[in-house]
Amino acid sequence: MKHEAYIRGLGYYAPEKILTNADLEKMVETSDEWITTRTGIKERHIAAPGETVSDMAAEAARRALADAGIEADKVTHIFLYTVTPDYYTPSAACLVEEKLGIRGKVVQDVNAACCGFVYGLEMARAVIALHPEATVIVAAAEVLTTRTNWADRRTCVLFGDAASAAVVTSDAGGNGARVVDARLASDGSLGHLLTIQGGGSGHPYKLGDSVGEEFFLQMNGPEVFKHAVRKMTDICEQVLAANGLGNDDIALFIPHQANLRIMEAVAKKLGLPLEKVMVTVDRFGNTSASTIGIALTEARAAGRIPAGSKVLLGVFGGGFTWGSALLQF
Repeated sequence: MKHEAYIRGLGYYAPEKILTNADLEKMVETSDEWITTRTGIKERHIAAPGETVSDMAAEAARRALADAGIEADKVTHIFLYTVTPDYYTPSAACLVEEKLGIRGKVVQDVNAACCGFVYGLEMARAVIALHPEATVIVAAAEVLTTRTNWADRRTCVLFGDAASAAVVTSDAGGNGARVVDARLASDGSLGHLLTIQGGGSGHPYKLGDSVGEEFFLQMNGPEVFKHAVRKMTDICEQVLAANGLGNDDIALFIPHQANLRIMEAVAKKLGLPLEKVMVTVDRFGNTSASTIGIALTEARAAGRIPAGSKVLLGVFGGGFTWGSALLQF
């Protein structure tokens, strides 16, 4: 028997501090007009000193559990998607488990870069298929500002900090969104175009070494833009075709919130009008793995996902990784 997977609850957390484009004008050679025209971003949230990925992910998970009406002790699995964990070890997922006040669960950190939330939905589907009694938390969180070079005007304007989470079960619970399909892909030969290298085993530090630019996110923007549009469009088309759907069947398209121009280009190639595209990048910036969960939570709260509608997700991130998922509400 096939066991379907349903998103029972959603939640997100964004730090209190907001960094606006006007603030950035005082920090680096840039302008609100330059940032807005090229990215669509107006502001982003910044973690407080000492605020960690596990802090934010735990809060997003609490909100998702409350939304689902499920107690934390019912959770069986926690998958946390991040490129900026608190530490190498213990895993941030272990720390989230502790902060939720539970023990003995299956927990794991996973790095799928900006694709984390969609990769996590597919992981949850697999667990539910084997263990229909499971209650899975898919969390995605980043404190990217700790790996942002604030002297690099090309990248420092892009990123913010936030977390999102979904509770996935085999029981729709009355209003759960069914994960109908998901397709994932990657190409490691292109990984050099978007990197955070410093401190890893490929670029280790010795005691006393200074931190250089390699410690921070580095990106070939034009190349990433080109591949993001092409790969996201292709995999979204695959999901639509595999399920016998056309663009008219989609009530809302939620792409990775990296850059408004990328999002608009993908929507155009898919034949989707901009009024069917959910946009949160203007208020949060690129929060990597957590963007889809934030946008999905906000879309539902804003009444943009009517009962019975289909929502298409599309993501692209470092690695390179990319993917798409289809949800039925």
